[in-house]
Amino acid sequence: MTTLRRSVFSALLLCIAVASASAQSTPTLSDDDRSAIQALMGSYARALGECRAEDFADLFVPDTGYFASGFRGHMVGRAHLIALVQSERHCTAPAAAGAGRPGGSNGPTVVLDITPSGVRGVANLGTAEYQDEYAKTASGWRFASRTVLIAAEKAAGLDARELLAIGALGGAKLGDRYEPDQNGVSRLMTSGVRITVSGTEVMGRAFLKNGGYDDEVYEKLAPGRWRVKSSVHVAE
Repeated sequence: MTTLRRSVFSALLLCIAVASASAQSTPTLSDDDRSAIQALMGSYARALGECRAEDFADLFVPDTGYFASGFRGHMVGRAHLIALVQSERHCTAPAAAGAGRPGGSNGPTVVLDITPSGVRGVANLGTAEYQDEYAKTASGWRFASRTVLIAAEKAAGLDARELLAIGALGGAKLGDRYEPDQNGVSRLMTSGVRITVSGTEVMGRAFLKNGGYDDEVYEKLAPGRWRVKSSVHVAE
């Protein structure tokens, strides 16, 4: 075998090996798996719509599962997920209980994307969308993460990864923000950074463990990479 042919043959073997490794690492979903993930949409809509906070938390991966949005920040773990539901306006105002959630009791249809890094999904809510990551646990399929993006945030170039990257800028100094509901009861409203957008400008209010907050403006350096462009500390 000539040197050229050996080189071509070696390159071909390498390509086959890489393709094989990729195929082995990419998860596969059965029809039952797909049905179970879609069923999460309905379980989520019913638990949230009916203010069943513990049932809602049970839909997420224990300890590490989280809900995220621009307003809520990153609600990680069971205690935060329960507090999230308990602070929802329709749950603190009994007269409004049972109000419909986007997608109805069955939830919206999710479009799945199966990648080597895991199973992801996007569910269109009309004016917003869920961006999900799923994990199969001993109790079945659960949300590893669920992020809500509104239209203005998407127009500003934000997605689940970008929200997570911005939230990570504050590190260990970030804390939880409690605010009184319409009945005067203190509720957990935001964990970490509350993000807002104005056109393409992305801003945040980073709530601090030691009290007060930093009003920040962010600059995107690359996909998934941000820096704090300006910051003003406000003591409370």
